[in-house]
Amino acid sequence: MSDKHVHDENCNHDHDHDHEAEEYVLTLTDDEGNDVEMVLVETFDVGEKLYALLLERGNPEADGYIMRLEEEEDGFELQNIEDEKEWAAVEKAYGELIEESE
Repeated sequence: MSDKHVHDENCNHDHDHDHEAEEYVLTLTDDEGNDVEMVLVETFDVGEKLYALLLERGNPEADGYIMRLEEEEDGFELQNIEDEKEWAAVEKAYGELIEESE
């Protein structure tokens, strides 16, 4: 997936959200150039970095994605995790979160 801007409460865009059932929906571009709507399911820290779990909106069978959140002036930007050591640490931390929630 390509990097995209995350719209959150800190950005300067006009958002019409239902705050009771707020869902953060992002549009990412897949490897074939197709736009895919993703839902930000949760965020978690690994060391001093923040990561996000994203699931394809309306497709419970699709694989999820974990991406790094980088803070920018106007919100956050999603970054792919390309370093194998970083990915191993993130994968381990996420596995521990899953175990704790069960």
